[in-house]
Amino acid sequence: MTQSIKLIGIGDNGQESLLPQYAQWIEESEVLIGGERVLSFFPNYQGKKIVIKGGMKAVVERLQEETRPTVVLASGDPLFYGIGGYLSSKMNIEVYPYYSSVQLAFAKMGESWQDAFLVSVHGRSMKGLAQRIDGKAKVALLTDVENSPNQLAKYLLSFGMTEYRAFVAENLQGENEHSGWYELEEMIERKFSPLNVVILKKISEGPSWSLGIEDEEFSQRKPDKGLITKKEIRVLSLHALNLKKSSIVWDVGTCTGSMGIEAAKLSPEGQVFAIEKNEPDLENCLQNQLKFRTDLTAIHGKAPQGLETFPDPDAVFIGGTGGEMVDLINTCCNRLKKGGRIVLNAATIENLYRANEAFAEAGFQTSIMHAQISRSKPILGMNRFVPLNPVYIITAQRKEDMNE
Repeated sequence: MTQSIKLIGIGDNGQESLLPQYAQWIEESEVLIGGERVLSFFPNYQGKKIVIKGGMKAVVERLQEETRPTVVLASGDPLFYGIGGYLSSKMNIEVYPYYSSVQLAFAKMGESWQDAFLVSVHGRSMKGLAQRIDGKAKVALLTDVENSPNQLAKYLLSFGMTEYRAFVAENLQGENEHSGWYELEEMIERKFSPLNVVILKKISEGPSWSLGIEDEEFSQRKPDKGLITKKEIRVLSLHALNLKKSSIVWDVGTCTGSMGIEAAKLSPEGQVFAIEKNEPDLENCLQNQLKFRTDLTAIHGKAPQGLETFPDPDAVFIGGTGGEMVDLINTCCNRLKKGGRIVLNAATIENLYRANEAFAEAGFQTSIMHAQISRSKPILGMNRFVPLNPVYIITAQRKEDMNE
């Protein structure tokens, strides 16, 4: 290839959105590449048109062989959830952006957007969106046909996010442009153009929880309450996991989901995968997810069976082993990513010994904390301490990871 390829952003108003210099480059080019919609803006183009279909790998290969003057067209800003980032990482390309759809939507809305949280569900799952956006003052979302404003409204309402109103901008700069404000309940039934941007604005304060949610806040099994990782033990275990914002976390034996839910809040850009062998407990976990606005993947199963469906983790919490401790620990050790941690809570000396031995055989080094927690309780105008069951918090890491 002897010439640099130009990647030009274009608006839905077609050629009207182009600077004269950009229009001249297109006119002088011999090859014009883009999606069907943007190519349709140039019915009288004299060169060869190539429609982008499927993956971008074939497009790159074609561009790398091309010697003729070539222009690639893309909607809006190609470097904002567009093809620009991929193309520029593979080849020498000049990028000339147009306004992004989000920029245009905020202009229609008449509000600043430097403080907005930007997220795309275009061609992606909405899974985990709840914890990513919870509490944000402004959220701009790129949608698609499947993840439409209607489905988005249903999703948000299922998590009780009624503190948001939505501004939907459709067909920006196109012939059928329309924008307006909606309550989430309104959005469920209304029809929207597939080309839209949704901006959520918080108009009131929603609920919030700090690290260490009170045990009583969680739905638990009745009548035998207490099958939950207690608040103090939970906080210590979460600290031991050393979670990052984008961590992939396994919660094995999730029960009420308390550990997975708090992990999701600490890793909003990551994912949490939970497994529970008792269906009633799993139902409580699902209810707690909605209450605490965390969207986990929680399945019914007896680990280690079922873990093969999860991606490799950065961190694993084992709250229950279901009698399969050695096999479970081996599976978790084999799947753990480099630099990751496994935290296991043991309530008996026997399980402490078995776990420590299994980790050693897998080439992991452990550190153990014996947590004995007591809580004050009023009695006859005074206070006494009531002890919780003591717990051994075992943190395991690969020996080579600890030595680096």
